[in-house]
Amino acid sequence: MNNVLNADQTSELLKRGFSRRSLGRFASLLTAGAALPFYNESALAQLSMVKDIPADAVKINANENPLGPCPEAAEAIYSIVKKGGRYLYENTFSFAKTLADIEGVKPEYVQPYAGSSEPLHTSVMAFTSPTKSLVVADPGYEAGPRAAKFVGAKTIMVPLAKDYSHDVKAMVAADPNAGVIYICNPNNPTGTLTKRADIEWALANKPAGSILLLDEAYLHFSEATPGSDLVAADKEVVILRTFSKLFGMAGLRAGAAIGRPDLLAKMRGYSAGALPITGMVGAETSLKIKTLVPTRKRDMRNIRQDTFDFLAKNGYSFIPSDSNCFMLDTKQPAKEYMAQMAKHNVYVGRAWAAWPTYSRITVGTAEEMAKFKTATKKVLG
Repeated sequence: MNNVLNADQTSELLKRGFSRRSLGRFASLLTAGAALPFYNESALAQLSMVKDIPADAVKINANENPLGPCPEAAEAIYSIVKKGGRYLYENTFSFAKTLADIEGVKPEYVQPYAGSSEPLHTSVMAFTSPTKSLVVADPGYEAGPRAAKFVGAKTIMVPLAKDYSHDVKAMVAADPNAGVIYICNPNNPTGTLTKRADIEWALANKPAGSILLLDEAYLHFSEATPGSDLVAADKEVVILRTFSKLFGMAGLRAGAAIGRPDLLAKMRGYSAGALPITGMVGAETSLKIKTLVPTRKRDMRNIRQDTFDFLAKNGYSFIPSDSNCFMLDTKQPAKEYMAQMAKHNVYVGRAWAAWPTYSRITVGTAEEMAKFKTATKKVLG
């Protein structure tokens, strides 16, 4: 298997602390790609996946957007399907240019992907190793640690601060040899924000040679300041974006990494292949609809606030969120709550080991959340 690695790749991996014995396993990353057990979005979705789910079920378990792509994007996707016999790389380049213009960076600072899980994984491959750890919040999104485990890198989990933000000082101090410090803002699963000042502090004080990986998958639901200006200033930061959330394209697969070209080049060595033209044209079209983000943000917030008002009125404990999901304290093992809710045809999200009584709830449509309220009162009393 090692023969798929060239001399430069082998030399780099040995310098990063990989043993020659581990090179064969690492080479499988380059050959197996999305077939790897940790690598694809569906592998993570399996944590929220339900077999034989009824067609009329309320699905608020996987942070999907039930609205789907906007009408303009749907039309563009339909039109491009008829050209699906070609790779149409120009659509990928055009998407990158459009996103770069909006974010105030040069086109070469944007690398398109099919969603944001792939660049999350490839950043872990590129910048962590048996001697360079991954530092994450707990609870936090699990994709990075799964990739780190596969390549033999240590994951250090740092509890969230008392206000449920990332404890950046503890994260920076966790390992002087850290390779990646991962901040998801707003955080998944809590939907809580980390202040821009804290992110800037982490970037300024992180271990030398490490990168700050800033996951902005849920950015558009919040008032958080984008980190793209940090990229434009050539800082050691890589930003992740996805069109799976507010833009409603989870099943269509579109996203990007935004970072310095030298950082993106290191990540690019662990992925290959043309991107889905449906995702690329849908994403670019969505970016050009100026009313899309503010309208969907407003509508989701209204439904979320109505849900929070219901929970507060009925004495249920929850974590206020700035995203399209929140954590509900069920006061019992969350798995039991999930199972009981399913009996009422409402499928809610999973729990995290750090918070075993909390279930992650996605904010769905007004009709879906009305059914969630009814079922929750029956299950929790």
